[in-house]
Amino acid sequence: MKTILNVIWLVLSGFWLFLGYLFAGVLLCITIIGIPFGIAAFRIGLYALWPFGYTTVERRDAGAPSCIGNVLWLILAGWWLAIAHVVTGIALCITIIGIPFGIANFKLIPVSLLPLGREIVPTDQPFATR
Repeated sequence: MKTILNVIWLVLSGFWLFLGYLFAGVLLCITIIGIPFGIAAFRIGLYALWPFGYTTVERRDAGAPSCIGNVLWLILAGWWLAIAHVVTGIALCITIIGIPFGIANFKLIPVSLLPLGREIVPTDQPFATR
């Protein structure tokens, strides 16, 4: 079932969101300081490309650098990516078939706003990394 949902997601919104994350990652990787943020954008872009069957968990060992990085991320790229998820989610919720995909878009907003200190894991192992 998750494969079918992922394929429909890919066609409706996943590919375009992936391109947005890819663009943000490339822009952030231009400077040496932005490379960790670019890597986070690529990681979340892959998650946005194929989200069903995966979830995010907080890493308790992330620490203060992750918090500072999230503030910088929020200013540099987080708002724009979150707005893309909101717009796409609202557009998908217009139809009955698109409602689950719109909800999935809304679930990606917290990850797009504060990605550092989170890990993407399969849904059958959400507590395996702790």
